[in-house]
Amino acid sequence: MKMNIKKMAMLAALTGAFSISAVAQAADTVAFLMPDQASTRYEQHDYPGFKAEMSKLCSSCKVIYQNANGDIALQQQQFNSVITQGAKVIVLDPVDSSAAASLVSLAQSQGIKVIAYDRPIPGKQADYYVSFDNEGIGKAIADSLVEHMERNGVSKSFGGVLQINGSPTDAAAGLIRDGIDAGLDSSGYKTLAEYDTPDWAPSKAQSWASSQITRFGSKIIGVVAANDGTGGGAIAAFKASGVNPVPPVTGNDATIAALQLVIVGDQYNTISKPSEIVAAAAAKVAVQFLNGETPKAKTTLYNTPSELFVPAVVTRGNIKAIVFDTGIASAAKVCTGRYAAPCLKLGIK
Repeated sequence: MKMNIKKMAMLAALTGAFSISAVAQAADTVAFLMPDQASTRYEQHDYPGFKAEMSKLCSSCKVIYQNANGDIALQQQQFNSVITQGAKVIVLDPVDSSAAASLVSLAQSQGIKVIAYDRPIPGKQADYYVSFDNEGIGKAIADSLVEHMERNGVSKSFGGVLQINGSPTDAAAGLIRDGIDAGLDSSGYKTLAEYDTPDWAPSKAQSWASSQITRFGSKIIGVVAANDGTGGGAIAAFKASGVNPVPPVTGNDATIAALQLVIVGDQYNTISKPSEIVAAAAAKVAVQFLNGETPKAKTTLYNTPSELFVPAVVTRGNIKAIVFDTGIASAAKVCTGRYAAPCLKLGIK
């Protein structure tokens, strides 16, 4: 993975200092098991970031990558397979946080370390947990939307917001929901309706949003969506219904599609959380386990030693400074086609 100097410095600063001795053996195998392809982040950012850091820390280590495509049974098969292939550390982002508890028990019974990644596993203590602060993310996107509506004089006595949460089987989605609740509950704005999106599927979020547009119409003054996929689904529903302008919609993940929507003003905010940061931290922890070391916990969550990173809220007003000036994304990838002119208006080139 090619990264400019600014981005490399940022990754080093955010991932923190780890004491790592490069003593992992050539035979050591680490598995990196991701949950789905509904979000592009796993293929485009998480795995490349993890593999790049592993290559630096243990160039002779073998990395096995699998994606369960949202299938609980398939992830269980993949988990069993990497154990058979000799994995000594498994980095697991579970499809179903509850079902993953038995996987952790299975691995630990054979002396295999499990690093919970992105999504926590409340039912069984993993050996370590690395993620962004998901509850903090939920509160941040809700607070940002509330502040935007207040600045623009949006009435608190008329209508309200839609709340689109993530998958009900994802414990991280529950934490994001709790953060959103905290932001909205104290805002004075009413929540018109709320939806837990199965598998984080944008199409399901779009279908639900369409039904709520039919139900509430102009009473919808904003949408707090838990990620860019569900937010994009809501935006598509408004556009298909002929709503113009689209009410402010939140997001999370800073996908290329979401950055484009923010630039043209269709999406109000997203969360910049370069997945390479968490992926690199997971790789460092994995190599520490391979070396027989005990990684230092920065905090705990669900009784699991953890490190949680704090991301940044991105809006049209700060997208250039946070995303492009730091090299997290490039104009060459984002400012294509109809997005080129809006990018230039923001000084992104």
